Amino acid sequence: MAEQPEAATEVSHDNKLVARPFRVKLRGSVLVLLRLPNRRDVRAAIHQLSITGGVVHLEKPLDEKLEVQMIFHLKSATIREKAEMLFPMWATQGWMQPFRFVGLSDATREELDASLKAMIGEAAKGTAAGS
Repeated sequence: MAEQPEAATEVSHDNKLVARPFRVKLRGSVLVLLRLPNRRDVRAAIHQLSITGGVVHLEKPLDEKLEVQMIFHLKSATIREKAEMLFPMWATQGWMQPFRFVGLSDATREELDASLKAMIGEAAKGTAAGS
């Protein structure tokens, strides 16, 4: 599993600079179950993840603005949260579709943040050991 963090960048939002949370590239190593409003389940792989959202790799895209429940395991945490699907992009083998978490509780945000930071730490140790 090759996790690569992207540094927090400053984004202009309403004429204010806001630090964007770091993102971890999971490259499909974390599987996610997307529960649709009609109770149908769709399997996907998380390509990129942050505490605000990310990108999933799907066989077929979902409708933009569709609200789904995402269920996935990250380290020892099970994340089960609502997300809004954003505009999909065609990829070579399927679709990449960004999403943003909706109504993420503070406890879940902290748990997700800690898990992502732990993954980055493990990747950094593995890179240092391999040098």
